[in-house]
Amino acid sequence: MTTISSETVRYPDGAAVRVRVGAPAHHFRTPAYIQGHTGVVDALCGTYPNPESLAHGGDGLPRQPLYRVRLRQTDLWPDYAGNPDDTLLVDVYQHWLEPA
Repeated sequence: MTTISSETVRYPDGAAVRVRVGAPAHHFRTPAYIQGHTGVVDALCGTYPNPESLAHGGDGLPRQPLYRVRLRQTDLWPDYAGNPDDTLLVDVYQHWLEPA
């Protein structure tokens, strides 16, 4: 783990991660179609105020690391007719990720 501006970064580039499953009643920024799926960290984008807190008038603290996660399209959509090597890049905040 590394630290950026006092925020702990849990996942290095290349780490396998699973997107947490959840549907909180409040504003959340993780697409339902990627929840429960496993991908690979492509890059750390930085740390940012938590948008779920900001949406409800909060201060966005603690700041959350934001990752670009690569997911296989055939894992997301079993009927995907494109190239089986096609992937989708999605930005996901750390609190929505867990080790795979």
